Amino acid sequence: MSRSIAAMATAPGKASLCVVRISGDDAYSVAKKVFVPINKNKDVEKQKGYSALFGHAYRNGKEIDQAVALFFAAPKSYTGENVVEISCHGGSAIADQLLKACYEAGAVPAQAGEFTKRAFLNGKMSITQAEAVIEMINASSSQALSAAKSALEGHLYQKAKAVRDELLVLVGHITAYTDFPEEAVEEVTDSEIEEILQNAKSELKRLIDGYDSGARIKNGVRTAIVGKPNVGKSTLLNALSGFEKAIVTEIAGTTRDVVEQEVILGGVNLILQDTAGIRETDDIVEAMGIQRSMDRLKDAQLVFCVFDGSRETTDEDIELAKHCQDNNSIAIINKQDLEQKFDVSKVEQYFKKVLNITAKEFYMSKEFESTVKEVLNLTYIDSEVATVVNERQFAAVREAYNAVSDALDAFVMGQSLDIIGVCVDDALYAIYQLTGENVSEEVVAEVFSKFCVGK
Repeated sequence: MSRSIAAMATAPGKASLCVVRISGDDAYSVAKKVFVPINKNKDVEKQKGYSALFGHAYRNGKEIDQAVALFFAAPKSYTGENVVEISCHGGSAIADQLLKACYEAGAVPAQAGEFTKRAFLNGKMSITQAEAVIEMINASSSQALSAAKSALEGHLYQKAKAVRDELLVLVGHITAYTDFPEEAVEEVTDSEIEEILQNAKSELKRLIDGYDSGARIKNGVRTAIVGKPNVGKSTLLNALSGFEKAIVTEIAGTTRDVVEQEVILGGVNLILQDTAGIRETDDIVEAMGIQRSMDRLKDAQLVFCVFDGSRETTDEDIELAKHCQDNNSIAIINKQDLEQKFDVSKVEQYFKKVLNITAKEFYMSKEFESTVKEVLNLTYIDSEVATVVNERQFAAVREAYNAVSDALDAFVMGQSLDIIGVCVDDALYAIYQLTGENVSEEVVAEVFSKFCVGK
């Protein structure tokens, strides 16, 4: 029998509503000691799942507040246990009294992520779906939400399961053929072995290739705004941010350090970094800022390299463009409101895209958004496509991929079936780690330690 747990399911503080969630075999009996329905003929302990009652919450015989109780009977609940959610008016005092009443009625405080952990342990979701819950809570953009939603709906688990099932068929054939040679076991053909291994390798490679995009969506894209002094870098940052984050003056070298601001662009979270103007200088402080600019450029996942369209193209411009060619870089030709003297043909080869703007009149156009997402390969995130969303999952997929690759190499070199079988077993072990079918208690504890209390 699982001891009932209780915790706030809503954020603490002033609000229109607070919800206390109780889960466990005796959740209904705990709720009965705390909640009294208006209709005295209604027995809290006999309520059907997916039903609600209006009444009052009490502690030590004193009314706390009006309340609504929602009932979810096992196993058709979030945790797979009996669950009761009691809603009252928001406010710290009410929430505190209601929680204490639940504890005094027999529930114990829930640990971080314990509701979702119980859902996992009770077979209501896979470990990848459980991880998706926290990803949805932490999602800061629509793209991140879409990727988390895909995992929550089980697409990653289903993809891993499909690969697992194919490998299980193969290892079953290999085991039967090698362990029982005297029996009339049908030999698995070379073409069947190669097809299964190639399919598994291809599917795992797709998951690996999608991880970089998934990480960018989840963590945000480090975006460096670089260029010579007074080309409009800070003006662009302010325009993207929607307010004056950086100081803009006519004095060259105003920005001495890196200025950061997060913005959502077309559903993608960009961590903008306005850097010091890059030029030759004898000013020690400015030189330090310029060095930091170069460091940020090298480390950036996206670069906006700003040029002044009203000036002639210089050797410094071309040299700066060359520094950008190994990045996901976009050339921004600013000051289109002035007579254009900049020769784009001298730098465009070093960039994936070129955009013409006037930063002081800039607005987030569809062209700008689509160009950024195209350069980042984030034009469209399909919520039906399996996505690896964290390092634990990525490590398991990479281990499975390496093991399948080893099996395929062994097959090509004409190694025996038992050697191939060992490699396939290693791949299956990694997939079981990914899906949670063979995950250690330490990993489970680590996954759920990242959750908030109440989820």
